[in-house]
Amino acid sequence: MGFLTKQEIEKIGFKKIGDNVLISDKASIYNAGAISIGSYVRIDDFCLLSAGKAGINIGNFVHMSVYSSLMGAELITLEDFVGISSKVSVYSSSDDYMGYGMTNPIVPEEFTNVKSMAVTLKKHSLVGAHSVLLPGSVLGCGVSIGAMSVVSSVLEDWFVYMGNPVKKIVRRSKKLLEKEKKLKDNFKHVNFN
Repeated sequence: MGFLTKQEIEKIGFKKIGDNVLISDKASIYNAGAISIGSYVRIDDFCLLSAGKAGINIGNFVHMSVYSSLMGAELITLEDFVGISSKVSVYSSSDDYMGYGMTNPIVPEEFTNVKSMAVTLKKHSLVGAHSVLLPGSVLGCGVSIGAMSVVSSVLEDWFVYMGNPVKKIVRRSKKLLEKEKKLKDNFKHVNFN
């Protein structure tokens, strides 16, 4: 896997780009002018970032594993310390699957019934492989999603969820917050949210 150089990343035209950002040369970026990326971010091979008008905001110390995607018309936010495993799909827009409108982006908007809602992954949230986050999903602070889960709602802070649809399984430990404090002491130059 090869990563773009700092100069190559700057040429893409992101709205904002932090320090120590690693983006695979095999990642695909659309509407970069609506995408903000913090510091210490890694975006692996075959990831897709396709920002709508509202954009995509990625915080600090965020990792997107291979084949993951962020796409849709509404805002997608990944706060600090978010982890996205391989083949995770995050959608802030979805076609009408019930038949009240035609589907696909080639059909003019007046004939479709696309649902668009912001998606937020709050600090320390973690999403397992092959999971899908639908429009309106909010992962509370410290939420962990098990592999192959489907999320379409607001999830309570510091719980582990899994399934289709997701169900609350167990409380997640907050011990990592002690490590966050130590990390922040070592990275005072980073503008944390």
